[in-house]
Amino acid sequence: MTTCKIQCHLKYKIVQATEFVFLIQAAHHPDQTIIEEQLSFNPPIAWREFHDPSQQNRYIRLHVEACDSFEVNYCATVERHSVINLDLQQNLNEVAIPDLPDEVLPYLLASRYCNSDLFVEMANRSFGWMEQGYSRVKAIEQWIYNNIFYVSGSSDQFTTATDVLIHRAGVCRDFAHLGIALCRALGIPARMVVGYVEIENFLPDFHAIFEAYLEGGWVLFDPTRLAPVENLIRIGTGIDAGDVAFSTFYGEIELIKIEPIITQKLDD
Repeated sequence: MTTCKIQCHLKYKIVQATEFVFLIQAAHHPDQTIIEEQLSFNPPIAWREFHDPSQQNRYIRLHVEACDSFEVNYCATVERHSVINLDLQQNLNEVAIPDLPDEVLPYLLASRYCNSDLFVEMANRSFGWMEQGYSRVKAIEQWIYNNIFYVSGSSDQFTTATDVLIHRAGVCRDFAHLGIALCRALGIPARMVVGYVEIENFLPDFHAIFEAYLEGGWVLFDPTRLAPVENLIRIGTGIDAGDVAFSTFYGEIELIKIEPIITQKLDD
């Protein structure tokens, strides 16, 4: 079990009145337990929380009038208690589509950033001949790690999985989108997971990985290999990055500072 300390600081200039939806709180998820948490705003402002019960995502909604400085601060202590059994994972099979639970079916569909319908030929040519199961998804993860360069600033909010494949560069969300698209093209449900994780020698930022639905449930994969997947504190889960943006806003703003920091300690 690992205890993690989270500190997230966001600072904005609000150019005009703006409606915000934030996704920065740790999720209520079986892999983790929130021991304590605190959320504050400067200047203080009325806000409310709403939930997506299917994903355990916790959204914060608020309205901010124009001002030179608006700050969001979130602190939490979270226990990460999931233990990954690699021997067990390696024997997991894929689940035939007729046997998939109803709630998993949407993760087979092409989406805005994961245009898997364009990957069917490439995915089958590259991975269709492999033995189905965990090892095939692991091969997808390894292929992305070997063939896509991690380059900060190489993509933007419009970059899709096909763009990443063409340009062979991206950041963590792009790596995840490509993994999701390739899995879905092979009939393997896959989705995006974002969270807090400690990454050495990297500026603080939110981290994105993906998980695939295999025999027994969802399994995490990280094509960037920047941190062990078991160290991630989950914030949100969704179809692609459009579902799990840390900030969605309707108005005009300037992001001045983003600083999500996590430190972790292995419990005795």
